[in-house]
Amino acid sequence: MAVLALSLGACSRDILFEGNEYSNPMTVNRIKRLYEARDACLARNAVPSDTGNSDVASIAKAVSLSCAPETDRLIVASNPDRDPKVALAIRNDTEQRALVYVMRAPR
Repeated sequence: MAVLALSLGACSRDILFEGNEYSNPMTVNRIKRLYEARDACLARNAVPSDTGNSDVASIAKAVSLSCAPETDRLIVASNPDRDPKVALAIRNDTEQRALVYVMRAPR
């Protein structure tokens, strides 16, 4: 499952940078930095599941919500047309990445 989540996250980033709309190097670099900031937040806030009292998905959801400001900045920068599908895809990617960080969190 962790491999799947990592590959989905990587794919979503690659899709953002393939189109012509992101040919401006400054825009590409800004979006990359925002992804890095979001991922750093997820890594900082990830905690291991507490052996039976909470499921990993619930913890990952809480972690992703704790990084909502970083996710929102990423959405604004990478979605100038305010397409709700793009925003949803980035939010789903954030939850999947949070899941990976929770599963990797030291116990």
